Amino acid sequence: MLSVCIATYNGEDYIEAQLLSILPQLGDSDEVIVSDDGSTDNTLGIVRSFADHRITIVDGPQRGPIFNFENALQRAKGDIIFLSDQDDVWIPCKVERMLMAMENADCVVSDAIVTDSKLVQTSPSFFKLNGTRTGRWRNMLGRNGYLGCCMAFRNSVLKAALPFPSNIPMHDIWIGNVAAKRFRVKFLDEKLIQYRRHDHSASYTAFRSKYSIWKRLMFRWNIIRNL
Repeated sequence: MLSVCIATYNGEDYIEAQLLSILPQLGDSDEVIVSDDGSTDNTLGIVRSFADHRITIVDGPQRGPIFNFENALQRAKGDIIFLSDQDDVWIPCKVERMLMAMENADCVVSDAIVTDSKLVQTSPSFFKLNGTRTGRWRNMLGRNGYLGCCMAFRNSVLKAALPFPSNIPMHDIWIGNVAAKRFRVKFLDEKLIQYRRHDHSASYTAFRSKYSIWKRLMFRWNIIRNL
């Protein structure tokens, strides 16, 4: 069984395209958990319009994206969990290729095509744009490569990562570092999503960080001491 966990908040512009790219890749017994953090637009109306028994909607904690994702993940029943943002598009072979890569790994992170809000390509490779490299310490102390919307991991990784510490910089960074310390992580060069970057993106990944060097050092220290 697969679980896809999506954190939503005012995502009416993109959530339909995202779900249309995900659902055909899932089996009848798989699940999509949508944790909505109090959307005031038509996000939930669009999700409900799918009338798909695999989709479960839960109320988010309204504490931001980190704990909105945690809320979805706490309800995941699958043996393998996929993270999904509300505004990307999955390439049709994503699930198949990620599952193949997980035959020898517990957590897989794929590459992505970076696009603007209209899905026009702005970079052919997130890995190259980000400077993503393999290695536990490179990703902990240097450039973070654990991009949640490109991640899938086993339930054993999820159990080790929950509950989230209160002071982590982002959910995917925490899960990736837990996986790197205790399990097997694989970076997959295949580009398996269109990673949409726009003015309302919840994270600054692929944009210049708004945080000072001191703040970024504190983020890394919080990861290390919580592991």
